[in-house]
Amino acid sequence: MNEPAYPRSQALYARACQVIPGGVSSPVRAFRAVGGTPLFIARGAGARVFDADGRAYLDLVGSWGPLIAGHAHPHVVAAVTEALGRGTTFGAPCEAEVTLAERVTAAYPGLEQVRFVSSGTEAVMSAIRVARAFTGRDLIVKFAGCYHGHADHLLVAAGSGLATFGRPSSAGVPPAFTACTRVLPLDEEAAAEALFAREGGQIAAVIIEPVPANHGLLPQRREFLARLRELTAASGALLIFDEVISGFRLARGGAAQRLGITPDLATFGKVIGGGMPVGAFGGARRMMARLAPEGDTYQAGTLSGNPVAMTAGLATLDVLEREEGWQRLEALGAELEQQVQPVLATAPFPIHWVRCGSLFWLSLHEAAAPRTAATLGAGGPERYARLFHALLARGVYLPPSAYEACFLSLAHSRTDFELFTHALRAALTELT
Repeated sequence: MNEPAYPRSQALYARACQVIPGGVSSPVRAFRAVGGTPLFIARGAGARVFDADGRAYLDLVGSWGPLIAGHAHPHVVAAVTEALGRGTTFGAPCEAEVTLAERVTAAYPGLEQVRFVSSGTEAVMSAIRVARAFTGRDLIVKFAGCYHGHADHLLVAAGSGLATFGRPSSAGVPPAFTACTRVLPLDEEAAAEALFAREGGQIAAVIIEPVPANHGLLPQRREFLARLRELTAASGALLIFDEVISGFRLARGGAAQRLGITPDLATFGKVIGGGMPVGAFGGARRMMARLAPEGDTYQAGTLSGNPVAMTAGLATLDVLEREEGWQRLEALGAELEQQVQPVLATAPFPIHWVRCGSLFWLSLHEAAAPRTAATLGAGGPERYARLFHALLARGVYLPPSAYEACFLSLAHSRTDFELFTHALRAALTELT
């Protein structure tokens, strides 16, 4: 099936390419991994987005995770509208940030204090600074395929953004900036044990997505994560859970609650911003006390704790609490899985279903879906591109990269799942 014409999106993209690098403000939006013209979205409502040409799509991207209540949820919109009437920003403390901090710390295991920032990248960067200050050590350990934002020292073997473009790292990052970063494979206790045996006394922190969702969806064995908890505790290093995606999505207490493992520090974003640009990091009071103005570790942000963004996060958590959101999302994910699995069994090429709560991924790896950052074999990216466009033509919007996960929201319904299943069956038939 040829790509349909999107005249308004095409015109906007041509204009954008003149004034924005690559025509986009974040690389994966450019459709380079799937081909064609990126869709310019004009509005969203519930489980749908509408492009600049007026076409409607069942949205399984959800702005990459934060819209857990769906687009333009009435409660969130009303709360934000009221907050806007009081002012957009003050550059001063506000009650909403105190209330949201109370909600976040009460929900997440081991969290006593939290500080707000404006992005997940900022949250991770700041958590690592605190870890280094608290331990007096320099080395940071990350895992291949886990993405923790685009800070220089972590932009190595960094997950979907780079995997999409076939790059192991990034230009513009001096080797000295990553000299204190160690990279380990996921799902291998022996590799972690060997590193700690060699350099355990110099490691400030191990950072990991407890449910890696940036190189596909790679659920880890609890035993592996528990071993990281043991190794860090024994060596005096800190364990940081990057819950920017999984936090307040997989459970009220994120992956930490779901797994029963408490990290020393954690980072958040997505859901707690309710669609606004919000990040946060936190941990025990004795660690967070190192931050200025209390301590000697500097971190700041003019728009941090923005009153409108804090209100959006609070309203989203209200919806989740009131509507038993986490239980409903788990049930929605299980229902969709039951409908999709028989359809995938008819696919003309290997395609595996991977799900964790309301996150799911269509893995086009030849063998079973991996738990490590495995690259797609020959033909995999091209197959995904064809599947992406076949579904887009049928009104279903998937992430424009084979390495990205999909997100369900409370706005998705059984009718939406029937639409997706029907479109998927038709698309796979077309590709046979």
